[in-house]
Amino acid sequence: MAGTAERTRESGPESDAARRRRRAQFLRELTEARELRDRVQPRRAKAARLRHAMRMRTFRW
Repeated sequence: MAGTAERTRESGPESDAARRRRRAQFLRELTEARELRDRVQPRRAKAARLRHAMRMRTFRW
């Protein structure tokens, strides 16, 4: 019984660190995919940038 509780406690920080590593890897891959899409479809990327700029200009704090 005690061994199970100890393993759970020890795996907590490790699982949290593993989760952060997986999240960082996912975000790197997402950024890479977005950059690739922007290179392949420059017109769509430009339109998206302009839409985003317009949204940010009209946003009120």
